[in-house]
Amino acid sequence: MPEKCRASSSVRTGRSCSDGPSSTDRELAMLAKAAGHPARVQILRFLLGRDSCMCGDIVDELPLAQSTVSQHLKILKRAGLIRGTIEGPRVCYCIEPKVLKRLKDLVVNL
Repeated sequence: MPEKCRASSSVRTGRSCSDGPSSTDRELAMLAKAAGHPARVQILRFLLGRDSCMCGDIVDELPLAQSTVSQHLKILKRAGLIRGTIEGPRVCYCIEPKVLKRLKDLVVNL
């Protein structure tokens, strides 16, 4: 089995499985981990349907406490999948389209 893994991976990337993760592999893992929770997927879908929104709007859409939604937003923001701008006492969140496209491209090129 390792030979098969080595052969198929080296054809596409020029690397063997035993070379360890590439920077692209690490990037995909980081973005996938950030998007890898059902609540965060819901948040991304919610934001995709709007130009921007307030945190309170997101909380109203999910059956989660405001503090839990804030934690999920923090993870998505840290990964770069969303951005937030301060508007008075609130933070307005929206999708970061370049990073979301990058995630899609990385998954397609698995």
